[in-house]
Amino acid sequence: MEGPPCGDVCSVCHGNFNVPCQANCSHWFCGNCIMLVWDHGSTLQACRCPLCRRRITLLIPNDDSLRQRHDPAVGDILQKVESYNRIFGGPTTANGLFQRIQDLPFLLRRLVRELVDPHRSLPLVIRARVYIAMIFSAVYIFSPIDIIPEALLGIVGLLDDLLIALLCFLHVAALYRAVLYNRHGGA
Repeated sequence: MEGPPCGDVCSVCHGNFNVPCQANCSHWFCGNCIMLVWDHGSTLQACRCPLCRRRITLLIPNDDSLRQRHDPAVGDILQKVESYNRIFGGPTTANGLFQRIQDLPFLLRRLVRELVDPHRSLPLVIRARVYIAMIFSAVYIFSPIDIIPEALLGIVGLLDDLLIALLCFLHVAALYRAVLYNRHGGA
């Protein structure tokens, strides 16, 4: 989804979206509205989504807003969003394993959409790392050689396969999160 759903409104101001930004919980807000939510809370912590109460660690403006960066009002809001992303969305911030697992569906959905869209461009190195990680984890999961063999331990033997799959998905999501961070708030 390149922008908020048609007919939807910002859940903070209840008006049409102005500089729409998608949070890592998949909800959309006006860039200025979500910055006001953060300003009125603790500025030392990431704000929580007004809808689902998850910690917002990454805000991604839609492409139309990025094209309007030359407009002073839009540029000011985008600078605030980029500053927020530098503080809370960087690859070095310790979000914790639980937060990373919660962000996994959002990041993987966006990554798949970007991989199949010919108009989007992921760096070649990132694409290669994503494909290599997925291929190696699939080979391990489907190969008869396991750290914990299923033939001996039954269902318990699947634990290593599930762990490898989770680690692969977390690695791929971390790669894509770093791309989003560099594209929309870092550098």
